[in-house]
Amino acid sequence: HFLGIGVSGGAEGALLGPSIMPGGNREGFELVKNILLAIAARNELNEICCNYIGDGGSGHFVKMVHNGIEYAEMQLIAEFYGHLRYDQQKNTEEIADIFEYWNRGEANSYLLGITIDILRYKDADGKPLIDKISGEAGNKGTGGWTTITACELNVPVPAMTEALFSRY
Repeated sequence: HFLGIGVSGGAEGALLGPSIMPGGNREGFELVKNILLAIAARNELNEICCNYIGDGGSGHFVKMVHNGIEYAEMQLIAEFYGHLRYDQQKNTEEIADIFEYWNRGEANSYLLGITIDILRYKDADGKPLIDKISGEAGNKGTGGWTTITACELNVPVPAMTEALFSRY
């Protein structure tokens, strides 16, 4: 009854419930289904963020692709930030205001929301903390695995791939 379960939510998920992506043996899932549903997050419509994905490692596969999509979204946010900050000469508060406006519409996302919070956060000296954060990001492998798998399946994922390369 082995299950491979992708889990997403970070620190907030640990406190409020994660998104849970179980894959593997269906009978095994049915044995623990009530536990997983009870601890899973709920979305704005109060829907449970857990559903059986499929056989084998499908739960981990979905989580891997989820991470690849996050890479692309983070890269996009970073590129917009760079353009607004350095090309348009906007300060962090102005950029946070722009991102907040975007976050009210179809571009709404968790990552954009936390970016707004980071842009508005001031260090003890009153200066934007973002100016003291290294412009580097590592990776744990999921972006690379997603890109490799996409290539093997002949699926173009240029935004994910470029985001991965930017991390290098």
